[in-house]
Order: sequence, then C-alpha cells, then structure tokens
Amino acid sequence: MRYRILWTLPLIAWLYAGSFARLFAQWIHDPNFSHGIFVPAFALFVLWRERKKLRAIEPAPSWAGLPLVMLGLLALFLGVRGVDLFLPRVSLLIVLAGLIILFQGLPFFRAVLFPWAFLILMIPIPSIILQYLTHPLQLLASQFATGLLGIVGVPAMRQGNVVVLPSTLLYVTEVDSGIRSLLSLVTLAIMYGYLMEKRNWVRVLLACSAVPIAVVASSLRIVGTGLMVQYWDPGTGEGFFHVFQGWLIFLLSMIMLFVLHRLIIFIGKTRPKSEVTPLHQTEPSRNS
Repeated sequence: MRYRILWTLPLIAWLYAGSFARLFAQWIHDPNFSHGIFVPAFALFVLWRERKKLRAIEPAPSWAGLPLVMLGLLALFLGVRGVDLFLPRVSLLIVLAGLIILFQGLPFFRAVLFPWAFLILMIPIPSIILQYLTHPLQLLASQFATGLLGIVGVPAMRQGNVVVLPSTLLYVTEVDSGIRSLLSLVTLAIMYGYLMEKRNWVRVLLACSAVPIAVVASSLRIVGTGLMVQYWDPGTGEGFFHVFQGWLIFLLSMIMLFVLHRLIIFIGKTRPKSEVTPLHQTEPSRNS
C-alpha cells in the first residue's frame, strides 16, 4: 500500500478520541473558536485538490520522523496526566508530522506542509494567551472608536477600555475587542487566498491584513453602538442589536478583504510595463 500512514489512523483515532470530542464540543459552544470546525474540512479539501501532485511524489521513508512521533506521544501523555487540553491537541499535529515523514519522507511532508500547518488554526488558544491578546485589542479598538466618535460629533473620552459618552459608559468587552472576528477572519483570509490567488506573497498579505481589518471593523462596531446608545436607546448596546451588529461588522470585514484583493489585482494590471526594444529591426528598403 502506497500510503502506509493510513494503517495508523485507527490507532490515532483511539488515542485522540477523547481529546477530539472535547475539541469538537468547544467548537460548537465557544463562539471564539467556532471557525475551527471548518479547518479540518478545508485541509482535506486541499489534499484532495493536490492529489495528483502528491501521487507523483516518490515515497522516501525516513527515520527522522520517529523522534517527532515520540515527542508527540510524550506531549499527549503529559497533557492527559496534567488534565491539560492544549498539549494533547498540539501532540496530534506533531504525531501526524512524524508519521508522514516516517512513512512517506520529507519531500512528501513539504508537499503537504500548507494543509498540515493550517490545522494549527483548529486548536483553541489557551485562555492566558487569549487574555494577553484581548487586552491590547480592547485598548486599540476603544482608542480608535473614541476618535471616530469625536469626528462624527459625539463627545467621547476613553478611560482604559471604557468609552465615556455624555449619556452613558460604553464598556469595550472581549467581543468588541475584535479577538473573535480576528481569529475567524485570519482563517477565512487564508482560505480565500488559497482559492482565489496563486501568488504566495499576495496570500501572505491577505492573511496579515486580517489584523488591521479586524481592528478597524471592531472600532466601527463600537462607534455604531455608541451612536445608537447616544441618539436612540441605551438598551440597543445589548441583546439582539448587539449580536446583529457583530454579524454585520464581520460581513463588512469580509468585504474589506475582498476589496483589498481587488485593489492589489487592479494595481498589478495598471502598473506600467517596460517597453522592449527589438534586438533586430529591419529597415524598409529604399528604392534608388
């Protein structure tokens, strides 16, 4: 059998059944990581799309994958013993990498590096790191929103992650900070870049642009909430309108990503091309 790694799938399923069940439950119930459910499906789609190229790679099994397998199993053991969720999930990727190298070789692993690395996005970030990322995003979003509110005529002052309005206080929560839309937007930007663009540098640019786009979008969400609270009803800052506004702003983020891509394509088409002078020019014959 060509893909001998398939022999190990039942064993992997047995070892990681509990971890994957908890991971799936977190995708379903935690809005911060609901995008994770699409990550394995997209990785499998990439493998299917590249199947002809992968079949053309001659297997070159290497014992270099064995240390990775042992390291991954050690991480699984430590995670289970320490009742940790993050280590077993990371260990799955390490074990997969080791098995691919062990049975198929480094050339094959390099060929599947993108879908393998993309699987990292399915793993929820630990709470301590999530909080570390959330706080500066809260401050940045609230600062930018305060400036925008002043531009549209609403007096506003920022105190930490609180935007002080004439009528009320607007607390910039983790939802408003953009961390939820950022994680989802990065994932979708990578998927969009793979499907719609062939140039790797543009794919990287689109993925990186998700960060400023998410910050701008979350700031616009805060501004929209501030305007509704100030001029309509303070209760609109919570409940249905707050959730609907989140979906609307995320849609705006996707539109901004699409517009950025079209702008890159437009600039590439309108860039002046250097004129090429023919090496040999045939002068018209003159009649004597």
